[in-house]
Amino acid sequence: MNYLAHLFLAENTPESRLGNLLGDFVKGNLDNFKTVYSPQIIQGIKIHQKIDYFTDRHPIFKQSKQRISEKNRRYAGVIIDIYYDHFLSKNWLTYSNQDLEIFVTQIYQMLETYKSLLPDKLKNALPRMIQEDWLGSYRYLTGIDQTFSRLSRRIKRHNNIAFALEDLITHYSLLEEDFVNFFPQLVDYTNSLS
Repeated sequence: MNYLAHLFLAENTPESRLGNLLGDFVKGNLDNFKTVYSPQIIQGIKIHQKIDYFTDRHPIFKQSKQRISEKNRRYAGVIIDIYYDHFLSKNWLTYSNQDLEIFVTQIYQMLETYKSLLPDKLKNALPRMIQEDWLGSYRYLTGIDQTFSRLSRRIKRHNNIAFALEDLITHYSLLEEDFVNFFPQLVDYTNSLS
């Protein structure tokens, strides 16, 4: 799962949401971060890790990865994570009673409030993230395309991720069906962790 899904699946507290987002940035033994983050944030990071573990091993997620063309197969997992954020934002009101724009605005405000706790990489990207509305832009194919373009530039080795939108367009209905079948199972799994 990518940023939007992790934030959605977190408990409705700033600490849980922050931890669930930080799971992509904080690596290694979490005991090393006990002086930096509260127990609630550490718990959010652990939930993030469990969600990733569940997702990566799920047969539907694996099926989605097989829909990625050979030129991007190496990065299929992260590509599907981003596709699934697109489908979550597109179908947001199926899963949430809160408007997506309100949710995203609250997330940006929370990140500004807790800016001092963010890793430098995220702290430095935050102004662009808010200005370009990265989380809200997942609804649109142009937003997904821009996400892949940013990701492609961040990866040091040669890659074709900038063209990952092609596979989404080619297999759109099948990928959306995968997501619709998978996501409720992920929600149930996440709820079982509480």
